[in-house]
Amino acid sequence: MRAKTFLPLVLGCAVATATFADSSTIHSTTDARGHWLTASGNLEVDIEPCNAALCGTVVKVLANHSMSNPGEAMHAVDTRPALGMEILKDFTVAGAGEWKGQIYNRENGNTYDCNLSLDSPDRLRIRAYRFLPLFGKTQIWTRVVTTAAK
Repeated sequence: MRAKTFLPLVLGCAVATATFADSSTIHSTTDARGHWLTASGNLEVDIEPCNAALCGTVVKVLANHSMSNPGEAMHAVDTRPALGMEILKDFTVAGAGEWKGQIYNRENGNTYDCNLSLDSPDRLRIRAYRFLPLFGKTQIWTRVVTTAAK
C-alpha cells in the first residue's frame, strides 16, 4: 500500500477507535462514581464527589435482608429511613483505583474505616474494618447502569 493511502487509513481507524471507546465506555477502571448495588442487594448507593472526597448516599431501597444473618430480615439498630442516608463518607484517593474513608452500617449502627477499590469498571471491592484491614470484611458491590448512562 502506498504511504499516501496508508497513513490516512491508519489515522482514520485510530480516530474511529478512540471515538468508539469514549462513547461506549461509561466508566473507566479508576472511577468509582455512579450507582452501585450493595452485596446484600438491599440498597442502591450513588457515589459522587462531596467537597474534595467521594461520598455514597442511598438512592433506592430494594429489600431488607440481614447482612450478618443471611436469609433473615434485617432488624436495624438505626431506625431512620435508609433512603437519602449517607453511608460512605470522606473517601480520598489512596492509589490508582483505590480510596480510603468510612462506611456506616445501619444494621448495627457502627461506622468503620473502609477501603474501596475497583476490581473492574463494574465491580467495587469494599473492605470495612476496625484497626487494621486484616480484621475486616470484604463485600463486592456491582455497578447499576442507570437510564441516564445508557
